[in-house]
Amino acid sequence: MSSSPFSPLRAVYTAPQSTHTFEHHLASSPSQDVQAKVTYLSELRKLVPTLQNDINVFLTERMEEDKKLAEAQGQKISAKEAQEEENYGEEVVEEDE
Repeated sequence: MSSSPFSPLRAVYTAPQSTHTFEHHLASSPSQDVQAKVTYLSELRKLVPTLQNDINVFLTERMEEDKKLAEAQGQKISAKEAQEEENYGEEVVEEDE
C-alpha cells in the first residue's frame, strides 16, 4: 500500500491478547471545494466496503482458529451455536409452537 499525506481510513480491532489495525489510504482529502469534496466522498464510499471485507476476513480467520483450539482442547460447540453458525447471514424465521 502506498503512503499518502492524507488521513487514512482506519479501524482497530482490540482483544485481550492482540490488536490489529486495518488501514486504507485515501488519495484525496476533505476540502471546502465542492469538486474535491465529491472526489473524497466517492473514494471513501469505495474504500469502506473494502475495509469491511478486510475486517470480516480477519474475524472469520480468528473464529476458525478459536474453534480449532477449542476442539483441540476437547471442547465442543453447543447445538445452538452450531445452528447459529449454519444459519449465519441468513434470515431465520422461528415458528410458533
